[in-house]
Amino acid sequence: MTFKEIVGATVEPAISDPWGDRFSEAERALLAPFVTDVDAPVFGLRNLPDVVRGALFSRYSRSDKSLRRILLDEFIQAPEADFQAIVALSADAAAHQIVAVHRAEAFYERVLIGYGDDSVAELGGAHVACEGVSNIAAKALEDSRIGISPLEKSTRYVAFNRKVEGRYRYLREAAIMASRHACAYETAMDALFDTYSALIEPTLAAVRAHTPREPGVSERAYASATRARTFDLLRGLLPMATLTNVGLFGNGRAFEYLLTKLYASPLAELQSLATALQRALDDQIPSFVKRAKSERGRAYQAYLRETRQEVQALAAAAAYRLTEVASPSPDVTLVAFDPDADVRVVAAILYPHLDSSLTDARALAEAMTADERMHLIRAYVGRRTSRFHRPGRAFEEARYTFDLLADIGAYRDLQRHRMLTQERQRFGVQHGYVVPPEIDEYGLGTPFRAALDQAGEVVSAIAADLPEEAQYAVPFAYRVRWRVTLNLREAYHLCELRSAPQGHPGYRRIAREMYRQIAAVHPLLAEGMRFVDMNDYALERLDAERRLDEKRRKLTEEQQVNE
Repeated sequence: MTFKEIVGATVEPAISDPWGDRFSEAERALLAPFVTDVDAPVFGLRNLPDVVRGALFSRYSRSDKSLRRILLDEFIQAPEADFQAIVALSADAAAHQIVAVHRAEAFYERVLIGYGDDSVAELGGAHVACEGVSNIAAKALEDSRIGISPLEKSTRYVAFNRKVEGRYRYLREAAIMASRHACAYETAMDALFDTYSALIEPTLAAVRAHTPREPGVSERAYASATRARTFDLLRGLLPMATLTNVGLFGNGRAFEYLLTKLYASPLAELQSLATALQRALDDQIPSFVKRAKSERGRAYQAYLRETRQEVQALAAAAAYRLTEVASPSPDVTLVAFDPDADVRVVAAILYPHLDSSLTDARALAEAMTADERMHLIRAYVGRRTSRFHRPGRAFEEARYTFDLLADIGAYRDLQRHRMLTQERQRFGVQHGYVVPPEIDEYGLGTPFRAALDQAGEVVSAIAADLPEEAQYAVPFAYRVRWRVTLNLREAYHLCELRSAPQGHPGYRRIAREMYRQIAAVHPLLAEGMRFVDMNDYALERLDAERRLDEKRRKLTEEQQVNE
């Protein structure tokens, strides 16, 4: 029996869907490997290449057909003589022979490349591992606001002192290694890693001596918490050249933009990373990232390079005016905020409950008394019993801009917040470094500072010739300056999450100070931030490890009951 005869067989359809589709038994057999349910109105796709899934959804928006009918009519194919054999294959093997991948690719060529419908590129995604990249590269990979979810090797749970073939794992950056600074660079980097390695055991011993295990705390939880504390204290010695691993999951559109930025970077490592990332994505979602290396992509790269170079030149020409007025500034400075934030927020709270314009809602908010606005805002915040209970989008009407100055370690953690605007300056040594008080308390400050000072001198020397590449030699302990603009709703999330007990002290201080400054200008709007933790802790991770022990205990008990 041929393919056409099987599909067209006059079998009584098993279901009629809301769109009037009637699938024969043969069609149902064809669909089954590719959908989680042949009948239900809500179902998932499976065993299909991303290019086909994306094309399906894009066609979905331009057709009156159901998704399953589009899949059958436009993307399923099979040679007549081989149909029975193909149906007998595994779902994965059958997908490559039954589904018209080339047709989906042609669709993207027409819609994405031809018409520039960028949203179509969000319909396919990929997982990519980037191993052995520097922390400079890791920050570039993690800088996307949306569309890409990164996960990086932790400096808190993993020691970075292992050698490979007798050498510490940091990037020997090509331009530096080809310059007169090569020897000094390697010497300073080795000194940082030597010091980091040498201080692990004495720091761990001191942490344990100063915070002995309490009754009821398991050895596992205590060991994990004290080890994390040790690595937290020592991570300032790690340079930005430190090699790490970053896992990424993202959609094609976000990857395309990431590739474009990497190609346009002034750093050779990031340009090489773009090529490698392009190759990996071409093997998974080629149709979604094709434009990154197209004429359009190359033009965008040129635009990014040219504007960066021109702005750098103009900024350098103007910067001399700051030499006379530049002065030290606090670590956290609230630079700008909305003076009328209360009224803006109240108007936004009222708006969905009225039948009037936003202008009318604003007038109503202005006419309300202070007490009326207070009651409305408090009702909107509600009875928050968890930091996960965040107020609604009306709180996005209030905005704040901060200038932040903190050690690079803290910046690395806070950079992960992406529902805001942030931009940093170059990593450098001009703002000095931060030594955790415990390091001096444990009598380990001298070697710690010596390694940082040596690295600082090398950074300054390299920066005179290679200002971009000099960033690789900057240790995490040195300060970096960056700006952040966020709305009140995101401030709730950031300040409460990053002040939590298990957080690193460096970014906990910043989160708490941001909260204090917001509360100072908008006390009513900030009073709902009930989960900002203002306390200090000796072992930040201990409570989290205790909770993990309790979860494991309960899981063991449940397994025993089930057995």
